[in-house]
Amino acid sequence: MESGLPTVPPYVAGPLQLSPFRALSLAPRRVGDPASARAFARPYRGVPARLETWRKRGLATRDDEPAVYLHEYSDSGLTVRGLVGCLDLSHLASSVRERRVFPHEGVHPKQVSELAGRMETMRINPAPILLVHRGPSTMREVSRKVRTGSPDREYVDHAGQQHRVWVISDPDQLAVIADGLAEARLLVADGHHRYAAYVALNAREPTPAHRCGLAMVIDQDETPLFLGAIHRLLHGTRLDDLLSAASAAGAEVRTIDEGEAMAALAPDTLVLTDGQRWATARLHVPDGTAMVQLVDEVLLEKLARRPSRIGFAHSVTQAVEQARPGRVTAALLPAVDLDLVVDVVGTGGLLPEKATSFQPKPSLGSFIRLLDE
Repeated sequence: MESGLPTVPPYVAGPLQLSPFRALSLAPRRVGDPASARAFARPYRGVPARLETWRKRGLATRDDEPAVYLHEYSDSGLTVRGLVGCLDLSHLASSVRERRVFPHEGVHPKQVSELAGRMETMRINPAPILLVHRGPSTMREVSRKVRTGSPDREYVDHAGQQHRVWVISDPDQLAVIADGLAEARLLVADGHHRYAAYVALNAREPTPAHRCGLAMVIDQDETPLFLGAIHRLLHGTRLDDLLSAASAAGAEVRTIDEGEAMAALAPDTLVLTDGQRWATARLHVPDGTAMVQLVDEVLLEKLARRPSRIGFAHSVTQAVEQARPGRVTAALLPAVDLDLVVDVVGTGGLLPEKATSFQPKPSLGSFIRLLDE
């Protein structure tokens, strides 16, 4: 975790606009291949020439005409669809009422600055940020009509994700999308630092290339992303110390067996373990508050000594494997409900760093935007 306190990302105002662009995509066998990351490696100023070489060698393709894309990908039994295009981020909100893009986590200014500089040097947006909302039926109808036709691209990538891509260039369909998104309220699901870097690039140099950023807009009511918890690993904290802190915070503490752990997790209950012993802590969670906020803002404040380090695990299995009696205590958290996240950010609030895990994400290389348009 980066040192220093995170800051509140900027808020973008409406009307929102998702513009067509000429997509660059890696060859299917290169999409999702960790080795493909070398295309975006140092020296960053060599990335445009590197990608052009890949295009000439058939390792990447670029569309001749700009379009908005319907991208469907499937991974681990889940299928997600979203619209990919360039989201206009040039108008910042001056009041809560004007906000239309809502980050739910803070960002580190140094990382934002480094990302903005890297994208400017590489002359690309390397991947779409993920935005979710509950879209209108008119946009779902466009999605349905588009999918009655054959995909323009269909493949299985190196990582095993299945992809189907439709090009949307029909003016009437684009108009329906524009109307549906104009006053939408989009939650940043993944890519907070890249989102902030997009805005920083435009503020630094307000050119047409920097006016927007590559984004994928997903209708959570059509093909929802899975929203999971990110569990805490408290290094240097003993289980007994954490149980004492929970009691001091007013929690109802109970010892349990390992087999009860998953069933015990609830919006008001977390599970604490050092890998050998297990317990639950049931806290009063006020309306409009997520348990992860209480862990970071209340529970840890009651510890006599703060953890030497806080680690993160995206699954219970990963968290338990890293727990060590007397050395590392895992705090297993319930997943945060999407509507609760929306309620928190809608009033100007933020969740703690690494509070949510939206899955699955599309493989790297499926969509790249060159900043030469």
